[in-house]
Order: sequence, then C-alpha cells, then structure tokens
Amino acid sequence: MTFSSIFSGPDGRLRSGWRFGVFSALFIVAGVFLSGIAFVLTSPLGVETGPGSSAFLFVNGLLMTAAALLIGWLCASRLEGLSFSSLGASFSTGWLQNLLFGSLLGAATLSLAIAIAWAFGGVSFAVNAAGASAIVQTLLISLAVFAAAGAAEEALFRGYIFQTFDRSRLTLFAIVLTSLLFATVHNANPNASAFSWGNTFLAGIWFAVAYLRTRDLWFATGLHVMWNWMQGAFFGIEVSGLRELIPAPLLMETDAGPAWLTGGTYGLEGGIACTIALLISTAVIWFVPGPKRSGS
Repeated sequence: MTFSSIFSGPDGRLRSGWRFGVFSALFIVAGVFLSGIAFVLTSPLGVETGPGSSAFLFVNGLLMTAAALLIGWLCASRLEGLSFSSLGASFSTGWLQNLLFGSLLGAATLSLAIAIAWAFGGVSFAVNAAGASAIVQTLLISLAVFAAAGAAEEALFRGYIFQTFDRSRLTLFAIVLTSLLFATVHNANPNASAFSWGNTFLAGIWFAVAYLRTRDLWFATGLHVMWNWMQGAFFGIEVSGLRELIPAPLLMETDAGPAWLTGGTYGLEGGIACTIALLISTAVIWFVPGPKRSGS
C-alpha cells in the first residue's frame, strides 16, 4: 500500500470515507451559518417564532435542504464526476408518483402502528373541540414545517452521505452509518429513550430501503413527511417527543400506556407498536412490487 492509496482508490478518485469527511465538514460549517440566518429571519416575529418554533423550523428546513443538495452536488461533481441528477432529487420521470406512493405508504404505516396500540388499549382518540379555524391552521402550517424538515433530513442522511458509500459497494455500511447518525440526532429530543433510539434507527433503515428501491429521494421523503404529519396533525401524538408544533390537531389522543407499547411522553415512536409497523412496512417496500426508479 502506497501513501497515496490511503486517500485514493484504484480509479484515482478520493475514497468514500474521505468524501464523507469533506461533505460533513462543509455541511457543518454551512449548517451553523444558515441556522443563524434562519434565527435572524424569524426572531423579529416574536419569541414564539424563535428556535424550535414553526417559523424557525420551516425556514431552517428549507435552508438545510438547499445546503445538503448543493454541497452534495458539489462533492458529487468535483470528487466523483457526477451530475446533480445522481442525488435523486431532480424532477425526472416518475418523481411525483414515487412521492405520492411514499406518502400513502407513510400514512398506512403510521395508521398500522396506531391500530396496534389501540387494539391493546394503549391509546384512544376524541375529536378536538378547538374549532375548525384552529385545526385547519395547524394542519396547513404543520404540513409546511414537516415537509421542510423531512426533506432536509432525507437530503442529508439519504443524500450524498448514503450514496457515496453505496457507489463504493458499501451499501450495508451506508445503511448502518446513516441510521446511526439519524437516530443519534433525534436522541436529543425531549423524553427520548433507548427504545425511541432503536425505533429511530429502524426508521433510518426504512428510509434507506425506500431509497434503494427507487434510487431517488422522493419515495423516502413521502414516507417521512406523511408519517410525521399524520402522527402530529391528525392524531395529536407527540412527534419524536415534540408537541409544540401541533397546537390544535384534528384528534386529541389519550395515552393509557404502557409506555413500552405506546411510547409514552415521547410519542408513538418510543413504543413497540411503532417497531412492528416499521418492520412490516420495510418488508413491504423490499419484497412487494411498487414504485420504480425515477426516470425509468
């Protein structure tokens, strides 16, 4: 082994581990800067729209999506000689179909998890009496926020990071690494637990399998966004421990426990009902004919 082979592969290009390092360094710098911009843009609106608020999360999500895609494009182009379309985020043939299919499956998977918890007496629901105006406002605002946040996370974790290892025939490593990162980031959320960390890791695998099925980000983004939106805005359940984003959901949830079934104060993602639903949905994506690769 020569010194240069530590950095470059047989094709003369930088090895995937170093490409991951370059992307990560650029994204961290850009992320800190852009989060500051998001804060500056939203803070004049008032305390309730600062960090953690709907306004901040929406603007920050848009900026993080743009950063992940642009830096991913830069790395793909300069380090691997690839075009923007390699990221799977272009509007090629089939993108809308994959997005819609992902949204439907995301809603179905979330509904399955809730049905499991409900069947064992863990949760019950009642229509919210907050009024139509407040509910519609929550539905619309939360959709925008969850769409921006979900797109950002998919562009980051299933975008260039995942894909550059996958191109080096390190697909299993890519799945494990990005799922670990995805779960660890969410572990800072309120009321997180070992169980919620495990389910979030499993969700990372769910999204990775969705990417592998279509080789685009649209299918995984549909899954991600609809899971979060249905969970919070429709069923009134904490989304990864967060409830502030859904002040007036369509339904009000009563959690009777036990926490190992329903997730307790973290929400459905902290319980075994979520585990079962994610395992079934992942198997469906992998084994059942469904969405096709965009552009095919």
